[in-house]
Amino acid sequence: MRNHRDSFVEFHKAPVDNEGVSPHKHRIADYLRPKTLSMLLLGFSSGLPFYLVGNTFGYWLRDEHTSLTAIGFLSWVGIAYSLKFLWAPLIDRVDLPLFGRLGHRRGWMMFSQIVVGLALCAMGGTGTKAGLGRLGALALVVAFASATQDIVVDAWRIESADDGEEQGLLASAYQFSYRLALLTTDSLILIVAAAVGWRMSYGIYGACMAVGMIATWFAKEPERAVAVMDQKKRQAPLSTPRGFFDAVVGPFIAFFRAHGWLALVMLAAISLYRIPDFMMGPMASPYYVDLGLAKPTVGAIRGSIGLIATFCGIAAGGYCSLKLGNMRALIIGGILQAAATAAFATLAFWGLSLRLFAVVMVGDNFSLSFAGVALVTYMSSLTNLGYTATQYALLSSTYAWLGKILKGFSGAMVQSLSHTHGLIHAYGIFFIVCGLTGVPAVLLFAALGYWHRRKQPAPAAVA
Repeated sequence: MRNHRDSFVEFHKAPVDNEGVSPHKHRIADYLRPKTLSMLLLGFSSGLPFYLVGNTFGYWLRDEHTSLTAIGFLSWVGIAYSLKFLWAPLIDRVDLPLFGRLGHRRGWMMFSQIVVGLALCAMGGTGTKAGLGRLGALALVVAFASATQDIVVDAWRIESADDGEEQGLLASAYQFSYRLALLTTDSLILIVAAAVGWRMSYGIYGACMAVGMIATWFAKEPERAVAVMDQKKRQAPLSTPRGFFDAVVGPFIAFFRAHGWLALVMLAAISLYRIPDFMMGPMASPYYVDLGLAKPTVGAIRGSIGLIATFCGIAAGGYCSLKLGNMRALIIGGILQAAATAAFATLAFWGLSLRLFAVVMVGDNFSLSFAGVALVTYMSSLTNLGYTATQYALLSSTYAWLGKILKGFSGAMVQSLSHTHGLIHAYGIFFIVCGLTGVPAVLLFAALGYWHRRKQPAPAAVA
């Protein structure tokens, strides 16, 4: 990663070596700092809505006999997460009325969290009987508000870190609580839904957004963000051509000038990295329904050993990023998630058993957590301090946009394969194909790692 100073901003570089390895180790006491505790709660708030308009939403729809094709197309509401770089410049430059009294970042966080909570409650109040159109529109509101929350939480995380060591600490805390939220909305909610129904479950989880609101209220506005905002307020207004250029175009120019032609390879690798997970996502929950697995069974397995596997994956991902460097951790994570995705096919071809299902869930949760920590740490290291929200939104949108588009066709693919192979075997073929889509990203990150190693200066000769 090259240092670069241009007319927009000084490139911010964490104190790491050429492979992205921090020389420090974290202590248990570090995770008890107020900043880290806030990050844990904000990470949970960010992860909570994701599956409620994604995989779990598909489980609800399939449970009420919605077609696979419709479920696949409705998963396109998640494209909102891939478009957040479009309004991230606005969030970087504009304070919200009333909410801005909390601070620039905290004001946007509080606003988005309130909208997410209300929209989830509205989804529960509406239900599928009111029509998929109305339910899908509410899910779209949740997705856009959730994407906005992600923009600001990511910016808060990066701007709050004092150095590279703390950046890794906050990234680990974020992934830990984010994955915990995913488990509660992918496993625990199944047990809740079996007891009180889907509509009541969504209402309960909408109320759980209060966790994020409390964290936002007590969190501290990043001092560096305050200084940058004060500087930007003295610059040209956003409504002027110069102000618009600086806010919208400036972050992208700064990014490409900092990394040169390698920026295109980085964006390509990032965009391909999570395709296996995104493509298979909409079909995972319908797969459980069509296999005949009961909701409490799925929820119990994912919420027990699945939870342990998630924590182990986060720890392993952080450890490998620290010891092996970002590139090697990304390659390992890419191989693991591709294999774990393809492993879902074993339930279709070898026959269903709870033991095999548990093994598949362990592999899935471990690999996704490992890969998630590696990717977040890598993307965080690429941002410029002056344009944190916009550039990280660009990177996180890049990793999601292609997979979000492709996953909309997942239901149609399984439905088409079912005509010649039967429904369950169609699922199996589909998951194998999804696993294979992870190979290109692994090759690109391997090429990037090789390029970075070539650019490292030769070690000085020892006298």
